[in-house]
Parts: sequence; structure tokens; C-alpha cells
Amino acid sequence: MAFPPGGYALGSTAGQAHAARSTWAAVANAAVGFEPVTMVVDPQDVETARAYLSPAVELKVAPLNDAWMRDIGPTFVIDDGGAAGQAPRLGAVDWVFNGWGQQDWAEWDKDTLVAGKVAEWTRTECVASPLINEGGGIQVDGEGTVLVTETVQLDPQRNPGLSKADVEAELARTIGATKVIWLPRGLTRDSQKYGTRGHVDIVAAIPSPGTLLVHRQTDPGHPDYAVTAELIDFLGTTRDAAGRSWNIIEVPAPEAITDEEGYVDYSYINHLVVNGGVIACSFADPMDDKAVAILAEAYPGRRVVSVDARELFARGGGIHCITQQEPRVPSKGF
Repeated sequence: MAFPPGGYALGSTAGQAHAARSTWAAVANAAVGFEPVTMVVDPQDVETARAYLSPAVELKVAPLNDAWMRDIGPTFVIDDGGAAGQAPRLGAVDWVFNGWGQQDWAEWDKDTLVAGKVAEWTRTECVASPLINEGGGIQVDGEGTVLVTETVQLDPQRNPGLSKADVEAELARTIGATKVIWLPRGLTRDSQKYGTRGHVDIVAAIPSPGTLLVHRQTDPGHPDYAVTAELIDFLGTTRDAAGRSWNIIEVPAPEAITDEEGYVDYSYINHLVVNGGVIACSFADPMDDKAVAILAEAYPGRRVVSVDARELFARGGGIHCITQQEPRVPSKGF
């Protein structure tokens, strides 16, 4: 994770800054109850971060522009060790980050170096990629399937001139993708000023091979009512890398459909899977309990812990967006 260093994420008042820091810390403090958590902190924020975080959270210091670790950090991969009996290796894919397609409010001169720093700290082999991409722009099943969005990887402000075939070849090289499923777009709010132009990690997740959790907006007055219906219909026509049709589990959106900025993209899809648990978004909404039940069934044997994510969504993301999991390297034959 990364601790919010300033700028729009902290807001313009002390109260807004406290709300942001408290929410980032709540996610870290919940996750550290299940597994180790490392928080990257800007040099000027070390004392502040320590005041908000559990003593169990490890701090690493590096300059930051922002705090969306899913996007600025590396995507970890594991190889199979090859045919020569070698042990599996952990790699860290370092995508090019350019502020979600050169957004006019974003700065990224410091954040673009974070993935390499994480690879260095974790003593992980860095896999450099020329693809402008973010971890929130992909969802995988671990068996070769990856979900992406046309409005992200083919964004002319990210990868001008690249074709689907070009992107698919790079995803095959870096993360071993053998089947790329192209969603036509993301949610409405995510396509606006502080959005990503359509990250998939707010739309769909793969809790296990062959199964999809998909966001469904059930209020006809919300623009995502039509968007999510279209996406669910589309995903129903696709198959995964193994040739299976999906078991699609619809996850209803919260009942709240607006905030002071307009229609929200509140989504329970944007959760984090941890060792023995799931850190889920909540919204002080009547649908929270139903979402927990759906997630608990989709992740049997894991305890679902909810954290109020409204302050994250107000800034353009959710729990999945501010975290990046590092896997343990399995032993040979694991």
C-alpha cells in the first residue's frame, strides 16, 4: 500500500485529510490481521503515517505523488520454474504509468518509480514492460484468462497506435495471458474527471476459475443500469482460457446512487483477497450485508471484513485500488 501524501487525495481541509488518512489506514489495519502489510510513505509523512497505522504495518520510505498502489505498483507473477527442475520464481511486472492516460490533474514523476522500488525491496526479478497499464486495469484467474477494457489499454492517451493484438502479445509475455476478454467500457463515474477511463476492477472479479462476480446497478435512474446490463450480457457470450462458460454471480450495487458530485460508482467488486479473508467495501448502505453474504459464499473458508470505502470512492477508487498483493513463491510441485 501507499499512504496518501497530499494533493487532491487529501483534499483542501484538515478534516478531508484526516478522513483520507483514516480510511487508507483502516484498510491496512484490517489486512494486517490476516497477513503482513507494507506501507510506502513519502519522507515528509513518516510520523503522520505511524500515528494512523497499526504498529504491525511495516513502513518503507519513497517519494510519492499519490497513493493508488494497485496502479503505481508492480503486478506480481510466478513462473513454473521451467522444465529443468528449477524452483519457481517471483517476478514483478513494471508497467509504464502515466497518470491514468495523462489526466490533467495527475502528477506521476515520483509514482512511476514505485514499481521498481517495490521489486528492489522484495528482491524480486523486475519484468519491465513498455505497455502503459495499471493493475486496476486487469483481472486474472491464474490460469491464463485476463479481463481488460477497450477504453483503458486502447486509450490513445495511454497506448496510441497499439492494436488489440499488440496488447494481447504483451500480456502474454508479461503475465502469461492466453485468453484476453475485452470489455467495451467501464462504469460511468469512472469515465469522468477523477476516473481511470474504465478500470475493470470495479466491474468484475474472478473469485475462482470459471466464476465471475459482476457489478449490477439495479436502479433504472442510474446511468450504469444500462451499462452493467450490457456488460453482463457481453460476458455471458465469452469463455475463459479453458473454454468454460462463466458462472456469473451478479453483485447488486448499493442503494445509494448519488453523492454531492453526481451519480456514484460504488461497487462491492473492488475488494481485496487476503490470507484467510476478504477486505470488502462497505457504504453504510442497506446492501452491505447482502454483499458480504455474496462474497462469503464466493470465497468459502475466508472471513469477510468490511471497511467503509466512501472516502476512497469520493477520490476515485476503492479498496482493491489502494492495495497490491505480493504472493508467496510456491515450492516445486506445490
